[in-house]
Amino acid sequence: MKPGIAATMGAWSARHRKTAVFGWLLFVVLATFLGGAHGSTKVTDAESMPGQVARAAKILDEAGIKSPAGETVLVQSAALTADDPAFRQVVEQTATAVAATGKAADLRSPYETGAVSADRHSALLQFTVAGADREQAVAAVTSVVDAVAKVQAQHRELTVEEFGEASAGKWFQDQFTDDFARAEWTAVPLALGILLIAFGAVVAAVLPVVLAVTAFIAAGGLVALSSGLLHTSDDAGSVMLLVGLAVGVDYCLFYLRREREERAAGRDAATALRVAAATSGRAVLVSGVTVVVAMAGMFLTGIADFQAMSYATIVVVVTAVLGSLTVLPALLSLLGDRVEKGRLPLLHRLRGAGSDRAGGRVWNALLTPVLNRPLTATLLAGGLLLALAAPLLTLHTANLTFQQQVPRGNPLVATSQRIEAAFPGSPAPATVVVKARDIASPEMTAALADLRAKALASGRMHGPIDLQLHREANIAVLDIPLAGSGNDATSAAALKTLRDDVVATTVLKVPGTEAPVAGSTAGSYDFNRRMSDAMIPVFGFVVAFAFLLMLMSFRSLGIALTAVVLNLLSVGAAYGVLSLVFQHGVGASLFGTAGVGAVESWVPLFLFVILFGLSMDYHVFVVSRIKEAHDRGLSTRAAVSYGIRSTAGVVTSAAVIMVGVFAVFGTLSMQSMKQMGVGLAVAVLLDATVIRAVLLPASMTLLGERNWFLPRWLHWLPRLEHGEPAAEPAPDRPAVLV
Repeated sequence: MKPGIAATMGAWSARHRKTAVFGWLLFVVLATFLGGAHGSTKVTDAESMPGQVARAAKILDEAGIKSPAGETVLVQSAALTADDPAFRQVVEQTATAVAATGKAADLRSPYETGAVSADRHSALLQFTVAGADREQAVAAVTSVVDAVAKVQAQHRELTVEEFGEASAGKWFQDQFTDDFARAEWTAVPLALGILLIAFGAVVAAVLPVVLAVTAFIAAGGLVALSSGLLHTSDDAGSVMLLVGLAVGVDYCLFYLRREREERAAGRDAATALRVAAATSGRAVLVSGVTVVVAMAGMFLTGIADFQAMSYATIVVVVTAVLGSLTVLPALLSLLGDRVEKGRLPLLHRLRGAGSDRAGGRVWNALLTPVLNRPLTATLLAGGLLLALAAPLLTLHTANLTFQQQVPRGNPLVATSQRIEAAFPGSPAPATVVVKARDIASPEMTAALADLRAKALASGRMHGPIDLQLHREANIAVLDIPLAGSGNDATSAAALKTLRDDVVATTVLKVPGTEAPVAGSTAGSYDFNRRMSDAMIPVFGFVVAFAFLLMLMSFRSLGIALTAVVLNLLSVGAAYGVLSLVFQHGVGASLFGTAGVGAVESWVPLFLFVILFGLSMDYHVFVVSRIKEAHDRGLSTRAAVSYGIRSTAGVVTSAAVIMVGVFAVFGTLSMQSMKQMGVGLAVAVLLDATVIRAVLLPASMTLLGERNWFLPRWLHWLPRLEHGEPAAEPAPDRPAVLV
């Protein structure tokens, strides 16, 4: 049989060590330099959201109208009312301070707009932050925030606080930078520490981390370099670090552990490396292809943010696979047994005495009853996963508001809550963008007035309704506050009334007019609708491809079906935990958060494609070893026993690394990153324990020889089997311990 792609690449790298190593270094340097020189082109507002929200943004972009970043300053007093001279003086002083910064525009006094609370103890000073776009507004808002803070310091008997799009954007920008740096500085040492325990030697532990980090750096440059064609985003960078570090380390770990295992069995260096390339290298290749195609399913959503995250993940996974199959064999060939340099005596002895002999006592104790009573084990483990998945039935997704995204106790959240309490209704109004043939015509003027009147008369919207006319572009922009919190059923009903009744029966009656409704509530509604529409195509695409890949890789209908079912169980359990913790708040304090009533809209779909790809790491690696043993003539039960036990150490190490890296993201400040980190960590933990240690061996034992059945009518499928004959087990390690 001809050697496979992974074996061929490994053999070439071992023969051309310097070319492979220096070629990799040159690739990383060039990708980083060119990406930095090119810079990153970010996803625009018109691209980031679907539906009417995207259309509204496109209308404004084409007309050259920039949506200003709205800000408000709350002036509030428990004792004084807005009519008292002292209260009015503070409002005027605040307005003067804001105007003096030179960064504010369209400054509107509450005494002009009527933005005074019903009890007269609160007033809102409204303005926009100067800037050609949101990024410039975010950069400019600091001086305004400082000016407001100085007024507050002079009048501590009153509350003088600022909140708005620019100040919230500034917090997100600063927090994202801090969180990203913290994730880098925490995840990398954590992975290194776990690898030190796994290998007990410094060089062996450092290699996977160095390769994973260089793969991430190179991938970042490639993503930036190509961002002119496919725009990127800040979330894409976070996801690329999260996935890149996890899979990069795991791929190298699989390869390195197999090579060390073969050397410990007494084989010469060349043979050990060849076997590792043909077995673990193949598992890395299959796993990488699965992740890439699973992530490609995200393009079916048609949402630019998803496409950016998907593309970044694909690039970093391909880069990690390339490094694992080329530079790692070259380095192992170059180092030889010196890869064990820097041994840490205590860790090395503990590693050698524990898991490396027949799977370790813990795995022996766990696996023996599973193989003896496979039906009971299947029912118990399956029941546990189904129980964890049960809260999925109540899962509610939404575009989380600022108050939901940031940690409790945040000063900006407290300010927004005070504003909402004093001025009930959605803090972020719906924005109606009206594009007409002649925005100043009598017919359109009457329609705009009718729209405002009907909105107020509906009882689901309230004032003040702000109207801005752009006569030269024949566009009108109306900001209409909705009832509710902005992310609840009340706001959703108000949005539906605005779109289907108010707008449809007023401005849309004028021929040649379009009037998409945007805003945060509309964005959440349109996004969820697009997610619902995309769910079946994406799920179907990913599941079908994973099934087909397993079918071609193992030439077995049973293994392909088992892989899909087990992956669906682990994903379902992760969804259930997300709903339980982040939606209902059960155990939320353990993760440093609280129930926010919803899961971020993009998280479930993104988790599905990521987990379906990543779970193949363990599945392909473990089942490949089982198939090796079966191909040597062992019975299915004996092959399962040998395969599970012989991979126990590396699967445990790989899972701990992935769970550790994902858990780091579970500690970050933003709710969406926290949900993604916790969801991934829980799913991988379940996958490496309940699935791989119980359900997989139990189900394969129940199927017996039917595991290897492939109907004749499928024999035409391409073969993706091992190109290297499986190595015999070492004589000092029994293959079967049942």
